[in-house]
Amino acid sequence: EETRTLGGHTDYVNACAYGPDGARVVSASRDSTLKLWDAERGHAIRTLEGHSGRVWACAYSPDGARILSASEDKTLKLWGAETGQEIRALKGHTGMVNACAYSPDGARAVSASDDETLKLWNAETGQEIRTLLGHTGKVSACAFSPDGSRVVSASWDRTLRLWEAETGDCTAILPLLGN
Repeated sequence: EETRTLGGHTDYVNACAYGPDGARVVSASRDSTLKLWDAERGHAIRTLEGHSGRVWACAYSPDGARILSASEDKTLKLWGAETGQEIRALKGHTGMVNACAYSPDGARAVSASDDETLKLWNAETGQEIRTLLGHTGKVSACAFSPDGSRVVSASWDRTLRLWEAETGDCTAILPLLGN
């Protein structure tokens, strides 16, 4: 089976994600751009430009219509997956944004930041729903549970935290080994 190397970024690639149909891939780079790729033919379709800092994370919406990106410029951006056009910037974090994820239904997004918080967003309007407070270190990763009811986060404070997405309540703190 043939494998392809998809080249085109001018700096390290930090993250990548498949679109839900498997035909497209998005990549996020330290060169402050994202690239949309044809996964079948192995070529770049377009470059998504608009962040003013390195892009640390990217995610496709479950329906494949949008792409979400997280950057050291303290913003997330929503992009049209077909056009590559920026739809809106999501602002509210006071530190670089390290990670982002969509809820399984695509209605919400979550982001993790150096500002020691997570934020839940309305994925359609870009409005902040709530801030999740409790970590005492940079928050480096986040994900929704398969049913969308909970969020998990990982932090430099050496813990994982479980949160209720509806209320923002922290329901568990899981210390990592060595704590």
